[in-house]
Amino acid sequence: MNSTQGHLWEVFVQSKAGQPHKHVGSVHAADHEMALQNARDVYARRNEGVSLWVVRATNIIASAPTDADAFFEPANDKIYRHPTFYVVPEGVKHL
Repeated sequence: MNSTQGHLWEVFVQSKAGQPHKHVGSVHAADHEMALQNARDVYARRNEGVSLWVVRATNIIASAPTDADAFFEPANDKIYRHPTFYVVPEGVKHL
């Protein structure tokens, strides 16, 4: 932690109730309460959202671009992911 700036926090804003939170930027703060206040001051000045999340940057784990194939390629060899693998219970309407 830089003693003059604090920890780096990533900020996510929810624009409307029921919508997903979206990453909007970062703030520096010593703790989560200050991070939330800083995020409000920077990213919600004009009522841009209804909810804020702050997550300490060191707590975010991300996949590497080199892992894309392993993480996101179609899983045709995993039949349990195909809809035909599941039995639809009686009474459920098909669309």
